[in-house]
Amino acid sequence: MFLLDKIAPYFDPVAFGIVFGGTMFVTLFRTTRADLGRALAAIGLLVRANPHRDAAAARVSVNRIRELAELHNIACVDRVETAQRFLLRAARQLSDSRSSVDFARWAAADLDARRMRHQSGISVWRAAAEAAPAMGMIGTIIGLIQMFANMDDPSRIGPGMAVAMLTTLYGVILGSGIAVPIAGRLESLSDIELAWQTAACRQLELLARDELDGQAPRPAKPALRTVP
Repeated sequence: MFLLDKIAPYFDPVAFGIVFGGTMFVTLFRTTRADLGRALAAIGLLVRANPHRDAAAARVSVNRIRELAELHNIACVDRVETAQRFLLRAARQLSDSRSSVDFARWAAADLDARRMRHQSGISVWRAAAEAAPAMGMIGTIIGLIQMFANMDDPSRIGPGMAVAMLTTLYGVILGSGIAVPIAGRLESLSDIELAWQTAACRQLELLARDELDGQAPRPAKPALRTVP
């Protein structure tokens, strides 16, 4: 109860509705349903994502793909075992490519599409970060209008003052304290992820150049056990 008494002065439903409701409305108006879904789903990545671990695992997987190509042929690399879905798709594409150009074209298109998906989710949080302070300013103006409209009744000045002050506080917390850090963290995760994926694709493209470019048509895929 003591803690609630201390917190109670900092909560006002009108101020809360103006800032949080207004920010949500503006953000929804500026984005699509798909982008909003990506932005909400990305919240879980803030805790689960470990891009440095993924980068280390990717190097191991690329080495396994290279081993398969050397032991058998490049048509068999799609049988590599890895928990990373991106590298599984890359291996399948590599095994089906006719030249390094084919694989490089696929890699560039896939990485660009991934970058756009990442940015679409990040842009939702950026939009919220921009809207929150503006909603706080709107609430401050509304609160000041309420104060000036009730100058003849001192008992009604307090609620207007509370709205004016708390909307500014809520706008700063929602914008600078929540939305900006989330957007920044997601952007950092995206950069690191795309960096190791780009590096992996370059290694696979080099493998394709060695194994495919200027070579005779590949034989059919033999039956073999997957490299552990």
